[in-house]
Amino acid sequence: MASKGNAALEAMIEDATVDAYGDDEQLTGLFTMIEEHLAVPFTTTVLGVEVTVSKIDLTADSIVAVCARGCHRQRIDLLDLPLPTPAPDGAAWIDAYRHWAGR
Repeated sequence: MASKGNAALEAMIEDATVDAYGDDEQLTGLFTMIEEHLAVPFTTTVLGVEVTVSKIDLTADSIVAVCARGCHRQRIDLLDLPLPTPAPDGAAWIDAYRHWAGR
């Protein structure tokens, strides 16, 4: 039996993927919800360095955060991105994506 938290995440995933067929379309549905609901920019720490997540992007097989520090830019898979405390508004969609991906 799913926990209350898992049930909420599964409901969010269902909302994002209701008309999706296959993993590619489900990924796109989740990306759309993250893009619409996640408050960017926000700051977080990656390998001990503060970075700004300026936007979220979709690649062929994952969702990535575009991180910036000064003139440097780096894409980090959203599955691997450490979230700050408190998390930005809409971060529950990242949790839903991670749950969907099995993380």
